Amino acid sequence: MHDLNDLTARLLAEAKKAGAQSADAIAVHGQSQSIDIRKGALEQAERAEGVEVGLRVLIGHRQACVSASDVSASTLARLAERAVAMAREAPEDPTAGLADPDQLARDWDAAALELSDPAEEPSAAALEAGARAVEAAAMRPGVVQVEASGGYSRRAIHLAMSNGFSGGYGRTSHSLSAVAFVGEGTGMERDWAAEGRIFAADMPGAEEIGARAAERALARLGASKPPTGAYPVVFDERVASSLVGHLIQAVNGSMIVRGTSWLRDKLGAQVLPKGMSVIEDPLRKRIPGSRPFDGEGLATKRRVIVDDGVLAGWTLDLATGRKLGMASTGNASRGTGAPPSPSTTNIDLTPGGYTREDLLAQMGTGLLVTSLIGSTINPTTGDYSRGASGFWVENGQIIRPVNECTIAGNLIEMLGGLIAANDAKDHHGTRVPSLLVQGLMLAGE
Repeated sequence: MHDLNDLTARLLAEAKKAGAQSADAIAVHGQSQSIDIRKGALEQAERAEGVEVGLRVLIGHRQACVSASDVSASTLARLAERAVAMAREAPEDPTAGLADPDQLARDWDAAALELSDPAEEPSAAALEAGARAVEAAAMRPGVVQVEASGGYSRRAIHLAMSNGFSGGYGRTSHSLSAVAFVGEGTGMERDWAAEGRIFAADMPGAEEIGARAAERALARLGASKPPTGAYPVVFDERVASSLVGHLIQAVNGSMIVRGTSWLRDKLGAQVLPKGMSVIEDPLRKRIPGSRPFDGEGLATKRRVIVDDGVLAGWTLDLATGRKLGMASTGNASRGTGAPPSPSTTNIDLTPGGYTREDLLAQMGTGLLVTSLIGSTINPTTGDYSRGASGFWVENGQIIRPVNECTIAGNLIEMLGGLIAANDAKDHHGTRVPSLLVQGLMLAGE
């Protein structure tokens, strides 16, 4: 295990020696293993482990980024020299630069977020046993094939900057999943179930996961195309987060700076129904998206993106904030090979007071979507078109499974009339319940 703090300090020292005026460095150590079972046989067993470093140097307002997976002293020196040479040739960007010292996070408690399971890494045998238990639970009468997987990862990150910031944290992940197949030939259908948690102790049982995959797949037997026309659509909780995801993408500072977002003129305007808000909270415990500071060393905090239906702000890092004349929202994300860019963490949409069954009853006749395929979203206009499958509903009751259809609309109109259920899962980083959308165009048979 490398000392990531030492690696970033050495990179900064080499950058200064090479002529950088300022710099930041990131070091990441990751290890992962996965087991895949297919048709009762062990199909794949993989393990990976390694360390990677990234360096960003600035000379005035010119910057360059370099990365490497070799952390020898000679490589770090060459990396810094190469970065400085690249920066001297880079175009001037007046918004490029590190945070001012008074902007930096000072007091944080990464341990309080409980992002890393202290338990030992599970053995390959334990992962295989979990995957086989999922497979066995999914292999019910009518299921013709199951693909099951078990996985584990541990990742540590350290970020240091010439402005005085230095900090790091780690995170773990445990996962189990199954894909169940039913039917045969052109009538074959599939569905899945998967669970992931930071702590192994929080994982649901393998039998529960496998059984859910089987039930979902068996419910899809005999699927056919739905009718064509304008119908209301319920997005099941499994896929409803994609709708909010389109909104989150549209308020990203990079999109706003380029002028290519369908929400570019909507700041302060009503974009969701009254009573519905979108909240980002990067400080939730035991949630994968949480983090104590962002990729530029700024403190993370809970913030409102949409307040009572009104768009309240953009998602910004330092550079996009400077371009727009606004402050960073503490949303910089940083990899080893590129400069920071804005991104969100954990997202919550205000739940409604209805069950999913209540939404189906309100819908009457229409489509319940449980799976989305492909995506054609016009980022400038918000025009929306996606392949979908799910269930046809009449008089509020599920009648039959459907597949091979397309749903289309415009995101501004779709989001403006949302009706939310109350079935969001608490352990998800993005907590969005099932959603009812009116008046979509459905292309089926």
